[in-house]
Amino acid sequence: MKLNVRETAVFGMLGALMFASKLVMDALPNIHLLGVFTMALTLVYRKKALYPIYVFVLLLGVFNGFAAWWVPHLYLWAVLWAATMLLPRNIPPKYRALVYMAVCALHGLFYGTLYAPAQAVMYNLSFKAMIAWIIAGLPYDAIHAVSNFFCGMLIIPLEKALNIAKKAHS
Repeated sequence: MKLNVRETAVFGMLGALMFASKLVMDALPNIHLLGVFTMALTLVYRKKALYPIYVFVLLLGVFNGFAAWWVPHLYLWAVLWAATMLLPRNIPPKYRALVYMAVCALHGLFYGTLYAPAQAVMYNLSFKAMIAWIIAGLPYDAIHAVSNFFCGMLIIPLEKALNIAKKAHS
């Protein structure tokens, strides 16, 4: 997965764009475009999408502090990346948008559940306490799922725009 200079610059900018989009939408709890970016970047750049995703994760730590809350981000977005990588490439066009929106929504729904094991380890929580933590976060995960579902409508347009830009400079 060696990068050339152009890819290094593009992936740095895309990671920064992900971070900026998060900042712009921070006033809205659990509503953001990170799932949209993660999926669209993965659809276009495949394995190389990990570069902008981890630029975003690094920027989160640099600007917000490398604290315990940050650690799960080292794998949370990789889960959505992997789920997107596993999707068939030949989904019929009439189903693509719905499939992408559903995957994005499921990532939002299970965000707290995915986040919980790291919290349990770092804070020495029992399994029972971890489950309680997950249950307490379900209303926020529901908001996250619904917002990811509707924001997921932007995945295909963003994928198309990224493909156009990629072809223009290839």
